[in-house]
Amino acid sequence: MKTPQQDLAEIKSMMERSTRFLSLSGLAGVLAGAYALIGVSLAYYWLHVPDSPFGIVEYRNLDKGALSQLTLTALGVLALSLGTAWLLSQKKSKKNSNQLWTPAGKRFMQALFIPVVIGGMFCIALLHQGFISFIAPATMLFYGLGLLSASLFTIYEIKYLGYCQAILGIIASFFPELGLVIWALGFGVLHIFYGSMMYYKYDR
Repeated sequence: MKTPQQDLAEIKSMMERSTRFLSLSGLAGVLAGAYALIGVSLAYYWLHVPDSPFGIVEYRNLDKGALSQLTLTALGVLALSLGTAWLLSQKKSKKNSNQLWTPAGKRFMQALFIPVVIGGMFCIALLHQGFISFIAPATMLFYGLGLLSASLFTIYEIKYLGYCQAILGIIASFFPELGLVIWALGFGVLHIFYGSMMYYKYDR
């Protein structure tokens, strides 16, 4: 015989599953952070000014070869992160007997990717105009806004990651020469930290 408290807990759980996307994988966040740090290491190798302090990179007079390498690296990190998130979220949804592509999931994806896609188009414009040093700040800022928007449709902790990404994006805008290091902190270290917390809280 179920107690009233158990009935209320089940009702609350059903309502939460219908309104929130709960299949996000913490491990996917950890791996995305690792991919980002690898990508930053490669970019830093191509851009670093040998005689400058740690973290300073050179964006001026960037040749087409280095620019192509950076673009391919960024696309590779993005593809790996999205692919890993999709696979691990799908695995988590099956484990919990939940559907991955629910109305809540669709709302989450829409809320996240509208700012991210707009930010991506803005970054293409920055690249076209030669403002390469502001691409890293822009990606963090728009990604942070996407996370804040998507936090309405998933676990609430994601909004704190969104605040941190947006704040780091603003800081990097004032110090573009340190943009790569700040980007590594946002997309790399913060993702690993956040993903680890979410893994131990929700996935284990």
